[in-house]
Amino acid sequence: MKVALVHDWLVTHRGGERVLDALCELFPSADLYTLIHQPGSQPARIENRRITTSFLQHIPGIHSRYRHFLPLFPRAIEALRITGDYDLVLSSSHCVAKGIHAPPGVPHLSYVHAPMRYMWDLFDEYFGPGRTRLPVRAAALAVRPYLQHWDRASTDGVDRIVANSQHIAGKIRRFWGREASVVPPPVELDRFTQVPLEGGGQGGYFLWLGAFAPYKRLDVALEAFRTLDTPLWVVGTGQEASRLTSGPLPPHIRFLGNVPDSALPALYRDARALLFTPEEDFGITPLEAQATGRPVIAFGKGGALETVTPKTGLFFNEQTPASLAAAVRQFDAWEASFRPEDARAQAERFGRARFQQAIQAEVDALLGLSKPSPGV
Repeated sequence: MKVALVHDWLVTHRGGERVLDALCELFPSADLYTLIHQPGSQPARIENRRITTSFLQHIPGIHSRYRHFLPLFPRAIEALRITGDYDLVLSSSHCVAKGIHAPPGVPHLSYVHAPMRYMWDLFDEYFGPGRTRLPVRAAALAVRPYLQHWDRASTDGVDRIVANSQHIAGKIRRFWGREASVVPPPVELDRFTQVPLEGGGQGGYFLWLGAFAPYKRLDVALEAFRTLDTPLWVVGTGQEASRLTSGPLPPHIRFLGNVPDSALPALYRDARALLFTPEEDFGITPLEAQATGRPVIAFGKGGALETVTPKTGLFFNEQTPASLAAAVRQFDAWEASFRPEDARAQAERFGRARFQQAIQAEVDALLGLSKPSPGV
């Protein structure tokens, strides 16, 4: 089978790119189409294949400023031509990848991480008061109707939609009027399950890990821990770094910046718990933490409800510092009943092999090689 893989952009290596890596392993001879590609930003399995980019690739400085060109993304993906004799187009989309035009007669399956979140229900998380400058908010408001219309209409060229969670399947139904089957994204369990379950949490700190994007709500954790006399370690960086790190913070809040992947298992294992503050589409980090045998304190909406159980974590009900701080205080009593083996068992339900088997089943159903799953 000759497959064309499509991904929004290849600039950083995060959750979406880890899904792409698993797809590249499943289809090792697939070609790859993307808006922009910063060479060397991805692991060899992605880099070592034919990669075709859009006209955006030729804009000076695009790799660091690509977010400023969001209104051009629909035109860029539609102009990106898939050339060759393919049996399948498989897009991995959280923005516009699903909008690529498949060659006539070639079926298109789209694995959707989210509808264009910054133009739908999370618009204020990105462009609300205090989030960005007034001219940027005004420009976003101006293009929002167009991008919402395009986001919905571009699904007409997709033959089968697969969501990464029930949460996202609900958004696809609400925003696009389409049904989707569900395949949870893969978690690289091997490197996290190799650490021993015994002795976890000895570092005494709570851990926040992720990109400093507006909807991740690191600000909730920082404000909560201003009122708590317990260590918070923060791993990551991103577009909100200057805003979140510019003011004075108490000494028990520590920023570690980006850390090597090899260091993550130990960071998770030595933490008392992972803090998960966003309403996430799915969320890989809670499963990574659970794979090392550590619990999660998560905002009780979105994908976390599908990955964290009452045995493996606590939920806070409002996305506010006060609600998170209350959950951290409650954690002291809850922690006595936590069993690391329950957390690891929960994570093992989301391994890479299971993801690849489920995606292959979706492809087979689309191509008529097996019975379609219900509701599609």
